[in-house]
Amino acid sequence: MQIVRSILAVVAGMITVVVLSEGTDFVLGKLHLISFDGPDPTVPFAIATLYRSIAAIAGGFVTAKLAPAAAMTHAIVLGAIGTALALAGVLANLSMPHLWYPIALVVTALPCTWLGGRLAAKS
Repeated sequence: MQIVRSILAVVAGMITVVVLSEGTDFVLGKLHLISFDGPDPTVPFAIATLYRSIAAIAGGFVTAKLAPAAAMTHAIVLGAIGTALALAGVLANLSMPHLWYPIALVVTALPCTWLGGRLAAKS
């Protein structure tokens, strides 16, 4: 039963990250506050990096809070999954002119989920 709770904790963290990231993309896009289609999407990508980092922190927090034991280990597992998925994004976008953005997601995934886990442990 504990393995099921562990898996569910990590899945809940993943859902948190995806919902917050994609939800923010959707809302900011609908409000015309952010667009990645302009001539220089550097600022929108920087903003997206910021809110996706916040989403990763929230995901690490949720995972750690729901973990049946070893909360930080669960948060790190979530971060490792996020890093692997972000790395796949880099490999899929090697011809992208702003490659720094998917690389930033690789670099920030693990530290952000770790921070979320630490915040959960202190609350």
